[in-house]
Amino acid sequence: MKILMVLTSHDKMGDTGHKTGFWLEEFAAPYYAFLDAGAELILASPAGGQPPVDPNSDAEDAQTDATKRFKQDTRARQALANTVKLGSVKADDFDAVFYPGGHGPLWDLANDDDSIRLLETFERQEKIIGAVCHAPGIFKNVKDQNGQPLVKGRTVTGFTNSEEEGVQLTQIVPFLVEDMLKQNGANYTRGDDWASHVVVDGRLITGQNPASSDEAAKKVIQALQA
Repeated sequence: MKILMVLTSHDKMGDTGHKTGFWLEEFAAPYYAFLDAGAELILASPAGGQPPVDPNSDAEDAQTDATKRFKQDTRARQALANTVKLGSVKADDFDAVFYPGGHGPLWDLANDDDSIRLLETFERQEKIIGAVCHAPGIFKNVKDQNGQPLVKGRTVTGFTNSEEEGVQLTQIVPFLVEDMLKQNGANYTRGDDWASHVVVDGRLITGQNPASSDEAAKKVIQALQA
């Protein structure tokens, strides 16, 4: 069971002067869910090396058991500091791919040619694709074998418009995840804001928000073990 985790390399929140990146809980919870299930993990990002952590996800009130475990885990921190370049990985080498969220992916991974190519290959190879919170933004430009949006006709979830309003970033982000998924023809579903909501549509697994990270990862594991 070999899983690729893909993180953003983007660290700027538009032109606000604020930093962004990946959301720590959305990496840490799946990382340990996969590790504890016996998976072999490879971490990748567009630029390679240390991906940027959204400072808000590193704040004291955002800490969870998984993030606390990560901070005590020298091996995990070293792995994160040395992500491989996304362009160097091949879908053939993995059983599943998982994208943690944070706002960063909306700027880089949604438009990244290597990510788009990787996802289209995973889809064609009928392998498992997981994405949580803002990470379903990665599907913006991904096509299926017929040239249609990959999410068209698929049931998915992702960060809601109302959750984006709640963090007051509706006018800052390059696009709203909920709107994009609907525009691409997805059957978009949602749960309550900030509550766990995970959708499994075949081998496509999506989670709505940070609270959905652990459950989404466990659904990936279940799909791999089926």
